[in-house]
Amino acid sequence: MPRPTLPSLAALALAAVAASGAWAEQVTVFAAASMKTAMDEITARYAEETGTTARVSFAGSSALARQIQAGAPADVFISANPGWMDALESDGLIDDATRTDLLGNSLVLIAHDAKANPVEITPDLPLAEMLGESHLAMALVEAVPAGIYGKAALGSLGLWDAVAPKVAQADNVRAALALVATGEAPLGIVYATDAHAEPGVAVLGTFPEGSHAPITYPAARIRDGDSAVADAFLAYLQGPVARAAFERQGFTVLTE
Repeated sequence: MPRPTLPSLAALALAAVAASGAWAEQVTVFAAASMKTAMDEITARYAEETGTTARVSFAGSSALARQIQAGAPADVFISANPGWMDALESDGLIDDATRTDLLGNSLVLIAHDAKANPVEITPDLPLAEMLGESHLAMALVEAVPAGIYGKAALGSLGLWDAVAPKVAQADNVRAALALVATGEAPLGIVYATDAHAEPGVAVLGTFPEGSHAPITYPAARIRDGDSAVADAFLAYLQGPVARAAFERQGFTVLTE
C-alpha cells in the first residue's frame, strides 16, 4: 500500500479537526524572519477561517532553531535553509515524516538610493568600490541563512575578500533590510521577497543561481508540539490561500 504523503496526511488532519469542531485556540509557529509579510496575511486569514490563532515568532532561523533546542515550546518550525532543520532532525526534535520543502527564494543586491542604476552581478562587479567607506548590510554570515547564502555568493564570485571588512552584520535578514531602508547602509544583500516588501529600497541585481546553494524553506512539526494543530496549520500553508499570499510576496511555492 502506498505511503500517504505529507500533504495528504496534513489535509486529513485539517479536515478531521474542522469536522470535530475541536479547534485548539492557538498554534505556535517559529518562522524565518523573511516570511513575516506573507505570514502576517496568512495567519490573519487562518484565524478568520478556523478560529485558531497562529502565534508566530519571527527571527533568524539559527536563533529559532537554538531556542527549540533549548526547549522553547513550538508546534511548527519553518527555516530559511535546510541546515537548521537538519540540525533539529538530527537531535530528534522534529517529526521527520512531516518535513516538506515549502518555498524557494532568490538573493538580491539592494540600494537605499531609488535612482541607483541596475548592475549585473558577476565577478567583475566593483562592489568594494561602490561601497567606498560605507557598509554592506547582511544578516549574520556564519549563522543566519540569508547571510550564509550571501557570503557564499560573494565568495563564489571572488568578491568576498574585498568587501568582508565593509560588512555590517545584522541579527536577521529583516534587520539587514532595515539598515538599507533607513539609509544606515547604502547597499545590502537580502532575499528578493524582503526587497519586495520594503518600498524604501531598490533592487540593483539578482545573484546568479549558481553562485550559492538553492534557497529552500523546509517546514515541519515539532515532535513535542501539538500534532493536531500543527498538521492542520501545515496543511493550510500548502493550500490555495497561503500559496497566493506567498506568490504575491515573490516566493516560489514548491509544494503541489
